[in-house]
Amino acid sequence: MFNDIFYFILHLALSLLGIAFIIRAWLYAVRMPPFNPYSQAIIQVTDWAVQPIRKLIPPRKFIDLPSVIAAWLCAVVFLLGGSYLLSGYFISAALLPNVLLAGVFTTLKWALNTAWWMILLQVILSWVNPTAPTMPFLHALTRPIMEPVRKHLPATGAIDFSPLIVLLVLQVLNMVMQRLSFSLIGV
Repeated sequence: MFNDIFYFILHLALSLLGIAFIIRAWLYAVRMPPFNPYSQAIIQVTDWAVQPIRKLIPPRKFIDLPSVIAAWLCAVVFLLGGSYLLSGYFISAALLPNVLLAGVFTTLKWALNTAWWMILLQVILSWVNPTAPTMPFLHALTRPIMEPVRKHLPATGAIDFSPLIVLLVLQVLNMVMQRLSFSLIGV
């Protein structure tokens, strides 16, 4: 029972931290201004881990590699710690490469979930309170995902069906990532 509780806490803490690193990388990719209060909050929460990695590995043109690596490290620690808490055994050294690759899939799964929730929140806010202060922030983050779908959909008047299509695609991709991650570590 206590292992289940510790697993829940580990899952929650490392998932939230990994998602914070992913959002930071996303902010970098869309060139979100750093003076945005939401950007500042994410940067403050993640700076302690990203800055040391940034000294070793600089960010690329559109990819904040230190933030992505920090998210991946969270995923690997989650997989290793979660495996120990659920089974009582550490993963064997022979499976370590699989865990490292499963960490990539877990990080992608977190990114897909984050995009899914941001789009859903944006849709709900557009109905309830389209002038909410978070709307420009959400719009800037989700625009690169939504625009390609909007370009290919016919105009339907006041209803935008692109979020529905993007949410479905993200959910399918999430299911694929989950299956790939599980198959690598033998679950």
